[in-house]
Amino acid sequence: MEFLIALSVGVLSGCGVYLALRSSTFPVVVGLTLLSYAVNVFLFSMGRPKVGAPAVLDAAAETYADPLPQALVLTAIVIAFAMTAFVIVLALKARDELGTDHVDGAGETQISNSKEAKAS
Repeated sequence: MEFLIALSVGVLSGCGVYLALRSSTFPVVVGLTLLSYAVNVFLFSMGRPKVGAPAVLDAAAETYADPLPQALVLTAIVIAFAMTAFVIVLALKARDELGTDHVDGAGETQISNSKEAKAS
């Protein structure tokens, strides 16, 4: 179970970083979302999740799940949703203003022209 959680955090982080380094805005948004998912899984795994254990202390319960990481992950989900919505609106506004979805605002033709200019 621990290996599966660690593997999923690693894959989500790796894919998120790879996509966050892309030059278009949509992959960057997806990369940031994957990174937030990786953080959520990591925070949830810090609480040592137990199957079938209650989240609230009870006198009869011998084992219980720690409710603090669950509360942190719930808060992180809300914050990640708000961040994703803001970044999407920001990307749409930048696309509308600049006419391109390139991260630095330069279109593909401008980038190839600047590379050709530097080469000559």
